[in-house]
Amino acid sequence: MKKKIVLLLLSLFLFKVYSQTKTIHVYVALCDNEFQGIVPVPKKLGNGKDPRNNLYWGAAYGIKSFFKHKTKEWKFISKLETDQSNILERVLFKHRVKNVYLLADAYDGEKIKNCTEDFLLAANQQNKTTIKVKSKTLNFGGASNLQAYIGHDGLMDFQLNLNFKKTSKTINDVIILACFSKNYFSDHILKANANPILWTTHLMAPEAYTLEAALNTWLNKTSSKKDIRESAARAYHKYQKCGLKGARNLFSTSF
Repeated sequence: MKKKIVLLLLSLFLFKVYSQTKTIHVYVALCDNEFQGIVPVPKKLGNGKDPRNNLYWGAAYGIKSFFKHKTKEWKFISKLETDQSNILERVLFKHRVKNVYLLADAYDGEKIKNCTEDFLLAANQQNKTTIKVKSKTLNFGGASNLQAYIGHDGLMDFQLNLNFKKTSKTINDVIILACFSKNYFSDHILKANANPILWTTHLMAPEAYTLEAALNTWLNKTSSKKDIRESAARAYHKYQKCGLKGARNLFSTSF
């Protein structure tokens, strides 16, 4: 009898652990020919005030389009309202199998500095926000389990002086898909006391397939940083045809 009770309690504990909700917050600085130091892209893709057609959002491999139409693992939940003027569109996704929600914010391309600041402060467990979906309350911003930045590496063009705070023992994981992000973001991520699980060592196209591959591997509890890097590299090579060796060299998972 005692053995059955112990097994029951263990089952309930494991159920609670594995059923806990995880959240991911993705900060997307919309591609902008006018206000970002980038090699210009076609006008329609590089209008930082037009999420619908933007290279990093509404285009085929943009975050919203790709996660909504091209991935089997994620389900589009809804478009959400936000009172933040820098954010032009906010969307919510849920993993089809796991109890994981992904919130993605499309920032006005002109406001890339604000997007970068918000991401870094969230990595430092600041700017916590809650969103209610039906009867469920979800924690995002600095309360997310993982924050990701997608877009141009604005730290090539401007400097930031942020007030980072001492964080709890729990450290947030971060992904930064932008050119040379390891080089430009490392000091800030160190000060934010965040854990980089994927960033870059060279020029790259910060498109959604890399993020999707990395997240799907991250959600596997037995996966390592090496596994995340390999998944990202394989996805990047698949779409960019750059060679798997080159793709592996593009990504890093440590300081």
